Parts: sequence; C-alpha cells; structure tokens
Amino acid sequence: MQNPIPIRLKEARQRAGITQKNLGVMIGMDESSASGRMNHYEKGRHTPDISTLKKMAEALDVPLNYFFCEDQLSAELAVEIAKLSDEKKQQLLTLIKEIDTSSE
Repeated sequence: MQNPIPIRLKEARQRAGITQKNLGVMIGMDESSASGRMNHYEKGRHTPDISTLKKMAEALDVPLNYFFCEDQLSAELAVEIAKLSDEKKQQLLTLIKEIDTSSE
C-alpha cells in the first residue's frame, strides 16, 4: 500500500496556496532547510512525526486524519466533517447508521 501522507500533504498545501518553504517556516522549521525538508515529505523520502503532522494540519486547516485517508473521497469527507459542530457530527453519524441499516 502506498503511503497517503505525501499525496495529502501536497494537495492540502497547494489548495492553501502555500509554498513548501512557507509551510515549513510556518510550522517552525529553519528557513534555510524548510523547503528541502517539506520536499522530502511530499516525495515520500521521509515521513514527518505525528507532532509535525499536527502542526501541518493546523497550518493547512485540515484535520490530522486527513493525511491518513487512502482515497480522495475519504479525504474530502474528513475535511468537511471536521468543519461541523459536534451536534451536526452526531446528526451525520445517525444518518450514516440509518443508511447502513437500510441497505441490509
């Protein structure tokens, strides 16, 4: 299975209109190495640790689980669900469970 983190990271960064260097600096990397380090993450040569991923998620306004989604639809759902209030999330969960039981 291919690691989804590099794909999701690049997609979220590009969607936010942020350069690799700017994202690295935003999350506390040294300006001289930020671009190279971010490039290694996006190419899959290195995998960021969870605290670095959390900083990236916050900077890119995506939930942490977004980086682990294996397909585009799941990634989009993760982003949209994260925007909902807890009450709306509960309503959505109830709806999903109803849909699931009605298809049996």
